Amino acid sequence: MKRTFPIAVAALLFAGSAFADNCTIDLDGNDQMKFDKSEVTVSASCPEITINLTHSGQLPVNAMGHNVVITQTGDYMPVAQDGVKAGLDNDYVPVDDSRVIAHTDMIGGGETTTVTFPGDKLSAGGDYSFFCSFPGHWTMMVGKVIVE
Repeated sequence: MKRTFPIAVAALLFAGSAFADNCTIDLDGNDQMKFDKSEVTVSASCPEITINLTHSGQLPVNAMGHNVVITQTGDYMPVAQDGVKAGLDNDYVPVDDSRVIAHTDMIGGGETTTVTFPGDKLSAGGDYSFFCSFPGHWTMMVGKVIVE
């Protein structure tokens, strides 16, 4: 009995540390203009945060491209609207826009992309959203970023 207690405590500590340092956001977008998650959680203690995006559909980037953009929630609609003007060559993201916290490249069906950004761009308790900025997609492909 003396041996199982330390093992159980170690297992709980390990499990807790795995959740405490969640520094990766994994999302999948499809040809039905949907992300597989409507909410993602990251740790405020992350030195860097990585976004991994997979496009599990088949349509090309110019017809059904997807990306992930993170902004403060109040900025997401204006950034998405301004992104249309930026065009596909700029991933439908306004160039050098301080409202954009991070964004991936725009990808088509069967492709993946990754971006890493400084974790201190997000604060615990902040109000953040992620969305796809392809024209029209941001109305359906939007979710919440929770920072704990």
